[in-house]
Amino acid sequence: MTRETRPVGAVVPAVLAVDVGNSKTDVALVAADGSVLGAVRGPTTSHQQVGLESGFAGLVAMAGQALGRAGLDPEARPAVGLVAYCAAGVDFPSDERLLARALRDTGLGAADLVVNDCYGGLRAGTSRTWGVCVISGSGMNCLGVAPDGRRARFDALGEISGDWGGGGSIGLAGLGAAVRAEDGRGPSTILAQTVPTFFGLSRPRQVTAGIYRGQIPQERVIRIAPLVFEAAEGGDAVARAIVDRLADEIAAFATAAIRRLRLQRADTHVVLAGGMFRADDPAFYARIESVITAVAPAALVCRMTAPPVVGAALLGLDRLAGSPAAPQVERRLREQLTLERLAAG
Repeated sequence: MTRETRPVGAVVPAVLAVDVGNSKTDVALVAADGSVLGAVRGPTTSHQQVGLESGFAGLVAMAGQALGRAGLDPEARPAVGLVAYCAAGVDFPSDERLLARALRDTGLGAADLVVNDCYGGLRAGTSRTWGVCVISGSGMNCLGVAPDGRRARFDALGEISGDWGGGGSIGLAGLGAAVRAEDGRGPSTILAQTVPTFFGLSRPRQVTAGIYRGQIPQERVIRIAPLVFEAAEGGDAVARAIVDRLADEIAAFATAAIRRLRLQRADTHVVLAGGMFRADDPAFYARIESVITAVAPAALVCRMTAPPVVGAALLGLDRLAGSPAAPQVERRLREQLTLERLAAG
């Protein structure tokens, strides 16, 4: 592991940017000019996944690593002017209050900003401070922000709030299609071969039995999602129908936000963020875009390429400056805070 040495006090860290997902956490220590002083990628610290106390203990440890790499005292408190904390599962004001209290208890920042990860995704995915962001990772969520600051949010609590989509839904649909093809309830699909093979088994029903008996953790179902995309790209009609349904759900979120904010005539940037958008499937993206532009012809649909923690950092710099970060500051941050730098940590 490379230590990023820097004379103590040479550069004052302004923001500790945090992006918390269901599978990993990214932390970046950023100066006011956009320079990245230290960056760390680690396991999830989500309060929903590992618990509040354990999650914030892990976050403090990662922040200490970032400070150490910058040549700063890992024990100094406050360590930064502001902690910008973007996380999955910040869905209600009560979530914000809970996490803000826990964050203040760490003493890491003189101030804090706690928001849903859609805010970070939107800010990372476009140089604007307004637009629409749809996250499709393990689940689904969406945020819309109008130029005048009006917002459109969704509960994003899964099936109980009418949601379908993300890796969990796609994985279950793929497994279900494989089982139905095997027992005769559904049409033939290559998933009947690829799904059990992925788990080292020969038949789809063996996968179902393994999950039922606790031999296969149900969380692994999300890993079926790439198999569904692969089958769809290969011409499998059943898999394509699943992927089409996901595209329609993504577009439904985006167009609902656009309509609620009355942005049908605006050149809205629609940012697509999350693991499902790692797929390289032209038909998938074309379907999303066609539905969105039918509602908002001037909308620009774009896949997020920057790590989401970039958005957290920019939100923090925006807050400290009282206005959007200067173009040169944003450019420097984007150049330095890359997926490669996080992976190298």
